[in-house]
Amino acid sequence: MDDDAALLAQVARGDGGALARLYQAYAGRLFGYLLRLAGDRMVAEEVLQDTMLAVWRSAGGYAGASTVSTWLFGIARRQAYYRLRGQPPPAPFEAVDRPDPAPGPEELAIAAAGGSPLAGAVGDLPDHQRDVVALVFVAGLPLAEAAAVLGVPVGTVKSRLHHARAALARTLATQGVPE
Repeated sequence: MDDDAALLAQVARGDGGALARLYQAYAGRLFGYLLRLAGDRMVAEEVLQDTMLAVWRSAGGYAGASTVSTWLFGIARRQAYYRLRGQPPPAPFEAVDRPDPAPGPEELAIAAAGGSPLAGAVGDLPDHQRDVVALVFVAGLPLAEAAAVLGVPVGTVKSRLHHARAALARTLATQGVPE
């Protein structure tokens, strides 16, 4: 984490190479999260670029009150909502190629559930539950960091995860998907 803060400080001083290293370290996780929010690969890629541009412009404003990853996911979330304002929620999507060729948590979960039923069930969740699922299971953030990104207490994240899991279990059970 201290390495990330040092890298961000270099970005604040205008070091483009440091921004490239920060991108390498976080692009896969950010992209997975943004893809879940946007539901469209092209939009997710554009929002990722908007996010990195915002990081370049505002790196000097990082005060260290949160981890760098929390700060980055917060920027990504805001950029996604700026871009997606007024658009209908994303339609469920099939597993797609991601920058990292190894399967991520989302692909593994979809594969374990037999494909698109899980993606469809996640897509049917309310936005506040879908956000938590994307941050915790897709982006792999700890509960405390997910809470910081969303601006809610950790207990709220836990509650939303509990309700999301219950809703997913109900939906998948009605579709005949085994536990």
